[in-house]
Amino acid sequence: MVYSASMIVRRAEVELVRAALKRSRVVALIGPRQCGKTTLARQFVPAKSLNYFDLEDPQGLARLSEPDTALRPLKGLVVIDEIQRRPDLFPVLRVLADRKPLPARFLILGSASPDLLKQSSETLAGRLETVPLEGFRLADLGKGAQNRHWLRGGFPLSFTAHTETDSFAWRRQFLQTFLERDLPQLGVTIPSLALGRFWNMVAHYHAQTWNGAELARALAVNESTVRRYLDLMTGVFVVRQLPPWFENLGKRQVKAPKVYVRDSGLLHALLGIGSRRDLEHHPKVGASWEGYAVEEVLKALRPDEAYYWATHQGAEIDLVLFKHGRRTGVECKRMDAPVLTPSMRIALADLKLDKLYVVYPGEKRYALAKKVEVLPLAELVNAT
Repeated sequence: MVYSASMIVRRAEVELVRAALKRSRVVALIGPRQCGKTTLARQFVPAKSLNYFDLEDPQGLARLSEPDTALRPLKGLVVIDEIQRRPDLFPVLRVLADRKPLPARFLILGSASPDLLKQSSETLAGRLETVPLEGFRLADLGKGAQNRHWLRGGFPLSFTAHTETDSFAWRRQFLQTFLERDLPQLGVTIPSLALGRFWNMVAHYHAQTWNGAELARALAVNESTVRRYLDLMTGVFVVRQLPPWFENLGKRQVKAPKVYVRDSGLLHALLGIGSRRDLEHHPKVGASWEGYAVEEVLKALRPDEAYYWATHQGAEIDLVLFKHGRRTGVECKRMDAPVLTPSMRIALADLKLDKLYVVYPGEKRYALAKKVEVLPLAELVNAT
């Protein structure tokens, strides 16, 4: 099937932004480069409007050479794209957002988390609401696109490329540009070669518990350096650290995070996986499916808190989700017909789960036990 980015409607994200703009004076739409933030923002304010500022466009930068003079007269919704290029705008936005009555609200687009742009979280405290945006969700595409989506990932230009070869080439170029251009623009001074080696190492540790000492030895640096690399790559939305859930159970529980490359397409590019055939025969295929399913479940369910759980005796559950006072477990299995495992029984009892879903790539939904249900991934993400 031929896809184009313009034909894929991102209804959930549009509604999230619309609701945030009703509540908050400044909304930050944040996510990795090329994930579709600009396209989404232009559904609210057209690019040709005087209320739209693109800071990657020299004309947009020139219009904001005197930011207070340019922004103060505007009414309605004002969009500022690539805000990380001008962090000095945050104090101006604080002043403009405090006006009463409020003539304008601001939608700012950024490729780094507010924690990485510390000035934004400090100057706009209490005024800023963030809405995360990643690539296309499986719910946007339909279950028929699942295998393509898993292989290529959610970046629009990767997913919609005409061939697998074109998609793989785009992702390899993205990796290079991201390291050599995008990160330095954020003020990152770490050599791109060092970060590239680290990113490749994370891809090989994908879906495993973080072991800083082992990575430090492999990269010939100290543990604090690899921890700094990990936090940086988390802050620019290309790596996920899934924290452990632990409580007093009388068992030794794992207390290090699990690490994932967030986009499955980028993971496959880092691992040299260019085709569906390559993926099916790769030793990381199971870990790749787990990471893909984890990301899609988190995007669909949008829990208040998300963790994984594991004990040193071997019991483990991929996701422990908290939402509206309920505790839900999710186990991701790449198999034809998942069965009840000892780990599931232990997690259900020890964690007092309200429900445990076993998510798999098949098409049939069935119960395994009381409170335990096998569910196709496509059905779970489309039911929310």
